[in-house]
Amino acid sequence: MDEINHQHGVVVAIANQKGGVGKSTTAINLGAGLAMGGERVLLIDTDPQANATSGLGFRRGDFGHTIYEVLVGDLPIEEAIEPTRVKDLFLVPSSIDLAGAEIELVSRFSRERQLARGLAGAPSRYDTVIIDCPPSLGLITVNALSAADEVLIPIQCEYYALEGLTQLLKNIALIQTNLNPRLKIEGVILTMYSRRTRLSADVVEQVRGHFGEVAYETLIPRTVRLAEAPSYGEPIEAFDPGSKGARAYRELAAEFRRRHGRA
Repeated sequence: MDEINHQHGVVVAIANQKGGVGKSTTAINLGAGLAMGGERVLLIDTDPQANATSGLGFRRGDFGHTIYEVLVGDLPIEEAIEPTRVKDLFLVPSSIDLAGAEIELVSRFSRERQLARGLAGAPSRYDTVIIDCPPSLGLITVNALSAADEVLIPIQCEYYALEGLTQLLKNIALIQTNLNPRLKIEGVILTMYSRRTRLSADVVEQVRGHFGEVAYETLIPRTVRLAEAPSYGEPIEAFDPGSKGARAYRELAAEFRRRHGRA
């Protein structure tokens, strides 16, 4: 197996095959929080729905290249990097073209390592690279996990929160064994927390009981402002810095930095 050397900082995949758990929200707002704290951050959107791309204010036509060309067309990743409105936060955008990439990758040699290869040529100027994964366990997510040092798993504080998690953990273990021995589960992030419901408290207790210290202390609340921010193309810190959601993601970024010895 070819070893890819990262010349940049830590590469973190945000993954959960369930949709609607706050993956893109976390990718955008953790990335923005780290950038506003003085880091250089690269966010790679590998979801064909392109929520992280539109959530940072990009529309189709605003960019020349996407992650699709990096994965399928061997485009050097630096040619697809776009600056965002947030200082020191950079984006490799996605588009609906990526929906066909799973099929196109099937016939490629070393198909699970295309993103790792692309990232190996990335500039060494990033403290953190965040990969926003699609809500599936297909080849694109496998590519993301093969390229990452760590995986962050957002889990929403709702019924069936842990459903499907066994499969994700099994896939991570397979990737560790066969493709990327470096990969580790860095953390579990509890999202859409409501202090008004007993259910939220139960899920928090369940997840912390299951994952121990791997679960982040910071709880991400369910708030209207957090849900509205992407439609304005802004991270919550720019959209409403005084909101509960902005405070929570500031705390999450600070906790992430502490865990990586950067506090």
